[in-house]
Amino acid sequence: MKIKSISHQIVESTNDEAIKLIKKNISQPILITSKRQSNGRGQRGKKWLSLKGNLFFSVFFEINEKKINLKQYTKLNAYLLRNVLSKYVCKNIKIKWPNDLMIEHKKVCGILQEIIDHKKKKFMIVGVGINTLSSPVILKLKTTNLSSFSKKKVDNDIILKDIKKTYEKFIIKTKQYNYSHLKEKMK
Repeated sequence: MKIKSISHQIVESTNDEAIKLIKKNISQPILITSKRQSNGRGQRGKKWLSLKGNLFFSVFFEINEKKINLKQYTKLNAYLLRNVLSKYVCKNIKIKWPNDLMIEHKKVCGILQEIIDHKKKKFMIVGVGINTLSSPVILKLKTTNLSSFSKKKVDNDIILKDIKKTYEKFIIKTKQYNYSHLKEKMK
């Protein structure tokens, strides 16, 4: 299944843009990117610092299951993103549950997942912020970026294309099978 892409220069939050599209009855999967976010969001209402040059996007798609196990989707999204980003660095990327990717105990990526109900349909929104080129300074949290651990120049467009392909395959599999069959992919 192909995912349509929409790019912005600046938005408040890519997840908020996804919610707006869902409320306009758009149900095809869409990947929304922005060069900047003025009000990026993290888990539990935390602010995501969106430094220029880093990668910010949300992907949303319809999910057909009656009972949604958000914990399983959280794991799957973390594994999918870790697997993609691992191709671009020479260090191990670890998952810090429930929604962070870490290199050498420093945060490199945050994931915000939301389930939206609209007109008897359920949508999964996966919002992602990746420190590709620079690291925000945050009290009580060490951060890093992909370029610090890469032997070649980090290119946001190439990473985004790789992530998009991964989600296209993922959406096809979730439509063909119940998500519980995808647990094997997490090992």
